[in-house]
This record gives sequence, C-alpha cells and structure tokens, in this order.
Amino acid sequence: MTAQEFKRLFDQYFDAIRRYIYYRSGNRELATDVAQEAFMKLWEKQLPYREKENVGLLYKMASDLFVSRYRHQQVEWEYQKKLTLDVETQSPEDELEYGELKSRYEEALGALSEKQRTVFLLSRLDGLKYSEIAERLEVSVKAVEKRMSAALSQLRQKLS
Repeated sequence: MTAQEFKRLFDQYFDAIRRYIYYRSGNRELATDVAQEAFMKLWEKQLPYREKENVGLLYKMASDLFVSRYRHQQVEWEYQKKLTLDVETQSPEDELEYGELKSRYEEALGALSEKQRTVFLLSRLDGLKYSEIAERLEVSVKAVEKRMSAALSQLRQKLS
C-alpha cells in the first residue's frame, strides 16, 4: 500500500472507526487512541491496497485493541479490589505495617516492565496457567515463564 493510498484510507475511514469504538466505550480519548493504533498496525503490515479488505481489517483490529484494553482495565480493577482490607479488624499498627507493605509492593510492581507486570497479574490475580497466559498474549509458554521468573526475581529483590 502506498502512502497516498494509506492517506486516502485514513481520511475516509478514521472518523468511522473512531465512532465505532466510541459507541462501544463511551470514551472519546480511548476511541481516538484505539483508532490511531489500528491504523498504525495496518500501516506496519504493509498489505496490498484492497479497500474493502483493509477496512474490514481495520474494524477487526480496532475491536481487538479495544477488547484488549478493556481486559487490561479489568485486571487493574480486580487488583485494586483485592488490595482493600476490612479496616475494622486491623489494629493501628497492622494498618500502618500494611500501608507500608502495600506502598512498597505497588512501587515494586510499577518498576516491572509492562510485559512482566501483565504476566504476573494474569497469573496471580486471574489465576491463569502459563499456557492460558501464553495463548492470551500470543507468545510462547517459555516467554511467559521467562517473564514470570524475571518479575518474581525483581519483586523479591525490591521487597526484601
């Protein structure tokens, strides 16, 4: 696909793709980001210019990107829910110690690479097996094992 063909496709369909994601998400910023990312992915693929096929692929990629971001957000929300404790059963010392540990844990988790953090959270929060994580992320099981090993090593180092 030439740059002119891509520009024509972008000019003609960007707003439609963005509206499609906006209707699904209700978030203009997210819709714009997803639409832009879908067009970037199409450009990177360097497919031959076939308008109907390219537009269909754009909708599919935008939908997949939206679902991926939605799932990632769900993981974050689940993580946040699991961090809340019943404050009434904790002594002030326990609360302080928990707050410090939580802060150190969040800092250590934030220091992980996105790939390591994703694998770690999918395993620990969602309870997925390495093979399920590999399937979701479209990587090999060995890649998942390597990322998890690196994540655990980093977390141990930061929390000890």
